[in-house]
Amino acid sequence: MTVAILALLISALLVPPAEAATTKRSAKPAATKANRTAKVTPRPRARAAKVAPQRLRATRVSRVAPAAIDEDPTHLEVKSSAALVLDTDGRTLYAKNIESVQPIASITKLMTAMVVLDARLDLNEPIAITEDDIDHLKHTRSRLKIGTVLTRDELLRLALMASENRAASALGRSFPGGLAAFVAAMNRKAADIGMVRTRFVDSSGLSSDNVSTAQDLARMVTSAYRYPIIQEYTTLTEHVVRTNEGRPLAFRNSNGLVKDSTWHIDVSKTGYIQEAGRCLVMQARIAAKPVIIVLLDSWGKYTRIGDANRIKRWMESALAQHTPG
Repeated sequence: MTVAILALLISALLVPPAEAATTKRSAKPAATKANRTAKVTPRPRARAAKVAPQRLRATRVSRVAPAAIDEDPTHLEVKSSAALVLDTDGRTLYAKNIESVQPIASITKLMTAMVVLDARLDLNEPIAITEDDIDHLKHTRSRLKIGTVLTRDELLRLALMASENRAASALGRSFPGGLAAFVAAMNRKAADIGMVRTRFVDSSGLSSDNVSTAQDLARMVTSAYRYPIIQEYTTLTEHVVRTNEGRPLAFRNSNGLVKDSTWHIDVSKTGYIQEAGRCLVMQARIAAKPVIIVLLDSWGKYTRIGDANRIKRWMESALAQHTPG
């Protein structure tokens, strides 16, 4: 490794962390996970977005900054087909297929939350789950039965924390002007924050036509971090809601890392549909340094978690090696 490149890595890792935008409130206890995706066969390739080129098949690892302990970025074994690690000053620490356009599944819900909050809608307004919120595309299940009434705030919490699809659908459907107006607002917001190769078609992410790149999603995570309520709700470990019938429903965070005491996560969102694979985006503090991690198209059940932990170990080791004793 050259002295100049080594200096870049050290300086990136030693940037002082930004102040957190909010202090998280304690989560209420819960027990079970929210939504499970029904089996579909076989794995099809998603259609390419009209606004961007086809997703890449080849693996390209960027050498814009060192990304492995042994000084060779190709030796950091990130299994996800696209990956990006940035510090919060925008410096790239690791990059792999970052311009590959692909489905993003429930990562979409971060944009859903920002559009709801930007509209300053009444978070205490009760909203009923209707037949329009049933998933006829992927046939995913939900414990929010037709007729369940929750506040917009509770729907937002479940969509962000537990990736609840009917909750996200109801948020879009109840927007002034309906779902079409909501999707238009999502795409305007994406353009406003520089997501130039991104397109949204629904509020849940169930459609494979919700597409983006790792590079664009890093911009979305940066924007989402500015909303204290998104910080809080995406990092709750558990939550219980009571329906209008008085029935308690327990939900857990779809990202198991939020329960891991070795992680300090400020924003988190998972995603999965068959076309997208398993996805994960986060803003987290590693070795006290804030970084953005984007992992797309991980096909093993635990691959995205393994990738996140590999990145974390690399950064911690790199900092330890270059910190004066």
